[in-house]
Amino acid sequence: MTEIYETQPERTDLPLVVMPSLLQSMIEPIKAQFPALKDVARVRMYEEFTSDEAVLAERITDADALLVGGYHISDDLLNAIAERSHIRCIVFCGTGVASYINLPLAREHRIRVCNAEHYGDHAVAEHAFALMLELVRRVGALDADVKSGNWAWSGGDGLQLAGRRLGIIGLGGIGSTVAGIARGFGMQVSAWNAHVPAERFAGLDVTPVDDLGDLIAGSDVVSVHLPLNDATRGIVTAEHLARLRPGTLFINTARSEVIEPGALLARLRKGDIPAGLDVFDHEPLSADDAICAIPGVVLTPHVGWRTDGAFKELTRQMIACLTAYFAGEDYNVVVSER
Repeated sequence: MTEIYETQPERTDLPLVVMPSLLQSMIEPIKAQFPALKDVARVRMYEEFTSDEAVLAERITDADALLVGGYHISDDLLNAIAERSHIRCIVFCGTGVASYINLPLAREHRIRVCNAEHYGDHAVAEHAFALMLELVRRVGALDADVKSGNWAWSGGDGLQLAGRRLGIIGLGGIGSTVAGIARGFGMQVSAWNAHVPAERFAGLDVTPVDDLGDLIAGSDVVSVHLPLNDATRGIVTAEHLARLRPGTLFINTARSEVIEPGALLARLRKGDIPAGLDVFDHEPLSADDAICAIPGVVLTPHVGWRTDGAFKELTRQMIACLTAYFAGEDYNVVVSER
C-alpha cells in the first residue's frame, strides 16, 4: 500500500500541492523543506515512484500545483492537467526540464513551469571524474580480480590524468566545477568559447578554443556539460566526433540529445575511443542496447546528480519555487503562466 504523507490536511482553505510520484532518495530531503510552506500551502505526497500516467492523473485531480519527481509528462497528460485540474504551476526536480515536459505546450496552456539550477554542479562534476578515473585506472575490474584471488593484474597499466589536456564542452556551472577539479589533478584545461565571458576563462585558468572541432581534436579527454535547449540540440555532430584522436576519453554527463542522433554510437563502434556515459538517447537503457556491447565503455544509469548534497539543494529550490508562485513572485521560472 502506498504511503501518503500530508501536511496541514485540516487547512482546506490553503491551496493543495501534490507530489504524485518521487524517488525514494528524495523523501526525507523534501520533507525537511515542507515547513517553509506552513500557512502557504498544504502538501500531499505519495511515497513511491511511478510513471503510470493513469495513476498520476488520478492523484493530481484536486491539486493546485504539481511537484514532478523525475518522470516524463507526456503531451496527453499535460493536456489533461490543463483541462481537468486547477494546476497552473509545475515544479520539476532538476535543470533539464525540456527533456521531460513539452515547454511550448505548457506555454500554450498558460501553465508555469519551474526548475532547479546549479544544485548538482559538484555532484555531476564529481561523477564525470568518477567515470574518467574508472576508464584510466579500472578500479572496478581490479577489485573484482583481487576478490577472485587474481593478484597478477593482466589488464595493462593505468593512465595518468596529470599533464593531459581536458576539453570541456559547456563552461557553465558544472563545466566550471569540472575545470577546477581538473586543475587539482594537474591537467591542462581548454573549453569551447561559445557565449562564455572572457573573465570566466581567466578566473578558471582555462584556455578558450573558438572552434568546437579544434577543441575536440586537441584534447586527451573530452567532457560534455552543455544544457539541452533548442540551440544545443544535436550541436555535437558526427563530423566533430570524427576528430577524436584514438585513445581520447569521451565523457557525457549532460544530455545525450546535445549530440547528433546516432553519431556517438557510430564513433564508439570503431573501438578506439574509451567512453564514460551517464545519459542516453533512451532511458532506461535495456541490456540489449547496442552501446552495452561496445568494449571500453563505462555506463551509469543517469545518477550523476544523485548525491546527498544535491538532493538537499534541489528540494530547497523546489519549495522556493512554490512559495514564490503563491506569493505572486518569480523564482526559477522556465515558462511563465502570464
